[in-house]
Amino acid sequence: MKLVKKISWLLLLAVLVYGIRYAWVSFPIISGYTAKNMCSCVFLAQRNSASVAAEELGSFPLKLGSYSINYTDSSVTGKVWGFAKRKAIYRAGLGCTLVNELPESEIRNQPAPVLKSMTDSLTNKEWPAGNKIASFIPPNVDVAKLNKLLQQEVNKINEKHQQETRALLLVYNGQLIAEKYAVGFSAQSKMLGWSMAKSVTAALVGLLVKDGKLDVNANAPVAEWANVKDDRQNITLKNLLQQTSGLNFEENYSKHSEATQMLFNKADMGAYTAGRKLREKPGTRFYYSSGNSNILSRIVRQTVGDKNYHSFLYDSLFYKLGMYHTVMEPDASGTMVGSSYMYATAQDWARFGLLYYNNGMVNGEKVFTDDWVAQSVAPINADSLQQYGFQFWLNGKDANNPERRRFPAAPADMFFADGYAGQNVFIIPSKKLVIVRLGFKNYNENDLLAKLLACIK
Repeated sequence: MKLVKKISWLLLLAVLVYGIRYAWVSFPIISGYTAKNMCSCVFLAQRNSASVAAEELGSFPLKLGSYSINYTDSSVTGKVWGFAKRKAIYRAGLGCTLVNELPESEIRNQPAPVLKSMTDSLTNKEWPAGNKIASFIPPNVDVAKLNKLLQQEVNKINEKHQQETRALLLVYNGQLIAEKYAVGFSAQSKMLGWSMAKSVTAALVGLLVKDGKLDVNANAPVAEWANVKDDRQNITLKNLLQQTSGLNFEENYSKHSEATQMLFNKADMGAYTAGRKLREKPGTRFYYSSGNSNILSRIVRQTVGDKNYHSFLYDSLFYKLGMYHTVMEPDASGTMVGSSYMYATAQDWARFGLLYYNNGMVNGEKVFTDDWVAQSVAPINADSLQQYGFQFWLNGKDANNPERRRFPAAPADMFFADGYAGQNVFIIPSKKLVIVRLGFKNYNENDLLAKLLACIK
């Protein structure tokens, strides 16, 4: 009897210790996620807080958190049962940032870009210069079938009465030919792309390669790795782009990991990841890591310098493409979170996809080297599935066996930006297509691609 009682006490103690540890490491992540996402959705995306709470924050364990919105100083504070208080602040031109490791006043005093807007004259032009759907649709496109399909997709309601697809858009041969939005969203709605930001970060690297300021085959310019005795100095820029850096970084969002520590507890996300030790020799193993992307983002900032940083992002890329409804959000140190935090309209995401569809050509100007896009979609030796390039996912590159592709319904030449909860920009050169899908739940990509492709004869 005494033994049973002793075991019971030990089990109770173990549960208590586990509970305390879980709360200690997880509550700040939950409250940080709550504060950051509510802040961005309300102040940047102009969403209703109730819908954000029900959708983005409505699942376990996120629903353990609570939030309060301060419209006076444009901030959101998150908590879990009154503990682990975290604050995210909104700044015009920069979006929202979690206050981490630095004083809030210092973060608020950081310079911000003055964003331009699309003029009325451009708005009335056909896409991509403006926002209008093409006046002429090629006869091989079944427009009625396509629009019906898109409307059905954005009208779908799941068992929780949620609209999972918020935007669906199709560009054919450089022309916007169809777009549909769920109730509450429109062509003006800025939506979070999550890891699609990685592909944008790679594009920024590509611009600097074109300018001769970076070399993908050279050792990555990371100060923490400069010591000749440090094996990390052998990590090349290409290793970071291809997710083969070899750094010891766990990409796991279901628990406390390097990924959640970086996104919700660190002021300088690139520096945090750069401080990780090697797990294996660079270039030998493909391991998808948001940390690699944030090191790349920090390299971009350090290469162009703080004085030119924002103008480089907006004037050299976004505005050049016509992306006037796009905001990249920084960490507390002021470096854009190149792994995860970019808000843009569906049309702006499509404009980005069109850049790669057109092999880096924009209004007669080549913004990349001639081989940049080819390099970006070349499968890497370290990836046995042949499904990754330069921060873009590939379809498996097996031209002869569709079943070995990631999405059998789509051609082998398809490549795409991919973000959490079903954010996608699909680029299919052989079908002359760029497809954008935005939402807040995963979906059957292969099924949707098959239906969309069936609308093009």
